Amino acid sequence: MLPAVARGHRGWFHPCARLSVRMSSTGIDRKGILAERVAVVTGSTSGIGFAIARRLAQDGAHVVISSRKQQNVDRAAAQLQREGLSVAGIVCHVGKAEDRERLVATALEHCGGIDFLVCCAGVNSLVGSTLGTSEQIWDKILNVNVKSPALLLSQLLPYMEKRKGAVTLVSSVAAYFPRMELGVYNVSKTALLALTRTPALELAPKDIRVNCLVPGVIKTDFSKVLHGNESLLKYLREYLQMQRIGEPEDCAGVVSFLCSPDASYITGENIAVAGFSSRL
Repeated sequence: MLPAVARGHRGWFHPCARLSVRMSSTGIDRKGILAERVAVVTGSTSGIGFAIARRLAQDGAHVVISSRKQQNVDRAAAQLQREGLSVAGIVCHVGKAEDRERLVATALEHCGGIDFLVCCAGVNSLVGSTLGTSEQIWDKILNVNVKSPALLLSQLLPYMEKRKGAVTLVSSVAAYFPRMELGVYNVSKTALLALTRTPALELAPKDIRVNCLVPGVIKTDFSKVLHGNESLLKYLREYLQMQRIGEPEDCAGVVSFLCSPDASYITGENIAVAGFSSRL
């Protein structure tokens, strides 16, 4: 079954030992801070997830990207490979158990282990009132945004235990400042804050760290409904101390740091990248 899933991508996988160096901006090969490590990044063919995958690969990691649509995986993996990065791609709907299993199997087959999990995949059905939302929409949003990161981590845990890895969940500033039009999405992203701190306690004895990135309004297709809304932008500028909308790359370096040895004593933290203090 796996070869059928991975068809079209085999050329993107490289034996992990081969790509342990990267080209710096000065043109000199040097070891990356994440060299020889393996990262699985969900929802990583565009936006914040794509920027994170690129940065982890630039810092030396072998990265397995994924998203729901074959054409998006094809495009993103090809683009990163043209940049000389060690990146592989596979289709994965994180809400489907069989897709998660294939994702794990593919990473293990081609890289031999997994060090980092970054959960960027998310869904938001703009439904307005939380209390007026159908059970079907509740299930869809909570399944993808909350359950799937926990279940995927459970599947990866036996392999990450051997390598003392790190997990980064991706929440949203909507967890701190909910917007009525985002409805259940606010609830799901708030749940991720707790989903960070609870596994952080459970996994600390195994030397696996769990942290959470909390982006503000970042310029992506996913958040176009927000950064394209002039009245909302006017409201946001009252809080945006940085006086600009964020870029996906603003998030990527934070995640690379959280995966790196420099963050070896950081766990259970929810780190806002929002252009303003989340404690306002």
